[in-house]
Amino acid sequence: MSPDKKKKLNILRKKLDLLDNKLIKLIRIRTNIVKDVLKLKTHKNEIVDKKRISTILKNIKEKSIKNKIDPKITNRIWKNMIMSYIDFERRNFKKK
Repeated sequence: MSPDKKKKLNILRKKLDLLDNKLIKLIRIRTNIVKDVLKLKTHKNEIVDKKRISTILKNIKEKSIKNKIDPKITNRIWKNMIMSYIDFERRNFKKK
């Protein structure tokens, strides 16, 4: 790789690192909201709402297309995020 390309690569990587830092903050906020949602659930079977998951994924696909983002990327990200939060809820569910 040429020195000029390497410099440009480093600049882009720094931009990605800054964006990752912003994403981490958003994930913290999302996690806190999920904790509040979990407090409202009285039965473990309330954790997974297939209809809501389907709606979320459909909306994400539409928004991705509208914003010229490959919907396969966002679908995979959201599916993983949803599954991660389902796991989080199951691990943190407390019977009332």
